[in-house]
Amino acid sequence: MMTSEDGKPAIEVLGAGPAGIAVAYALAKTGKADVEVLERAGAIGGNSASFRIAGIWCDYGSHRFHPVADPQVLADVKEIMGDDLLLRPRHGRIRLGGRWIHFPLKPLDALLKLPKKFALSLLADSTFGRFRPRHGGPRTFSSVLLDGLGPTISHNFYFPYVKKLWGVEPDELAVKLAERRISGSSVSKILLKMARMLPGLKGETTGKFYYPRKGFGQISERMAEAARRHGARFSLGTEIVRIARDGNRVTGVVLNENGRQVRRETTQVLSTIPLTTLVRLIDPPPPPEVLEAARAIRFRGMILLYLVLECDRFTEFDAHYFPELSIPISRMSEPKNYSASTQPEGVTVLCAELPADPGDRWWQMSDEELGAHFRTWLAQVGLPVTVPVRGCETRRLSHAYPVYDLDYERHFNRVDEWLLGLDGLLVFGRQGLFAHDNTHHAFAMAYGAADCLDERGRIDRARWAACREEFSHHTVED
Repeated sequence: MMTSEDGKPAIEVLGAGPAGIAVAYALAKTGKADVEVLERAGAIGGNSASFRIAGIWCDYGSHRFHPVADPQVLADVKEIMGDDLLLRPRHGRIRLGGRWIHFPLKPLDALLKLPKKFALSLLADSTFGRFRPRHGGPRTFSSVLLDGLGPTISHNFYFPYVKKLWGVEPDELAVKLAERRISGSSVSKILLKMARMLPGLKGETTGKFYYPRKGFGQISERMAEAARRHGARFSLGTEIVRIARDGNRVTGVVLNENGRQVRRETTQVLSTIPLTTLVRLIDPPPPPEVLEAARAIRFRGMILLYLVLECDRFTEFDAHYFPELSIPISRMSEPKNYSASTQPEGVTVLCAELPADPGDRWWQMSDEELGAHFRTWLAQVGLPVTVPVRGCETRRLSHAYPVYDLDYERHFNRVDEWLLGLDGLLVFGRQGLFAHDNTHHAFAMAYGAADCLDERGRIDRARWAACREEFSHHTVED
């Protein structure tokens, strides 16, 4: 068993996204292990990092830290962030039936602004839903939503939205997506959530979210700083050449350092990198059927468009949602409205999320071309850009969302079962477990992984199985 000079188990963490940072923090804070985090990029945070455009802190899309986080996770984030963690009211809107409605839905706003035909149809779905014939045959995302929510909200919101996000028809998506993504499984439950927004029924954090002063990535930065103070090391710009195994045991990680291959012996490898990448790195390679299953697992890409405008702010809203298929972007956020920042004056940034995959038509376009399309789409929904435009920048993510198609579970289970049979390896995190989760879920997974390691660096497999069962019930907070 590999240990460090001070006798602690040597742990290599793959990936410095939220899950990798959180497990390093949890292990270093308790002194359980000697921890090194290996990250290919030159910065930490992964898709949850932040960066500046025109002096404004921007994120990779719309990110929030939700108050429903595990109490220990939330307590640690609050302690680490101090006064830089703001509690902000949610103030977004969504286009339904050609009209803007507050999102999350508020009872009075929905009553006044929902198109009458849409509202009456939604009411009919709720009233007569129990008498509606159920769909026979194999269950899919489509059949589950039609049975639970009815045709109105399914066809006018969820179906076009998921088709846009994943590029797949709703009846070609697995039930798991509905379990992960849809917290209100019936119209009555949606109405109940809306009722909780009423004065007198709201809790202290209802309709609110936590957000750092300097972008969402400040959470990862602060947690990494805290992990370093407790002795964790972060090796950025590090290329992993292969993950060595001897039979069913992972024994080390081989890195490329200035053209030389350097091997790190380790007690455990904790992997948060994409599942498909992990499988390709293992040497000797997995059996052919595992490699084939890994190749069949798909991720959905995303292009982030950042339009820089010469005005203090474009709208009062933090986010706009676009479920209709006529508008290719799925969501637009205005970073200054997340942190209530007024600086710098005279400039703001709009961030649009454009679901796309490497190689498609959008991926091939220049930033200037995408910026022109962005302005056209805004004009189509009644939000014309009438102020000077400084330019458009983009960021492209190849692994933004896992694709839960009808075959994904069979492929994932084959890969997952083989990986679970390896000693010296633990896989978790959004990318590692192919999970469509929030950042607070990634932190919870990391804390669970740290809790399952004993003082010798061994994994309590029964305890980890219980953690995995808990993770499977995570539901995305929009």
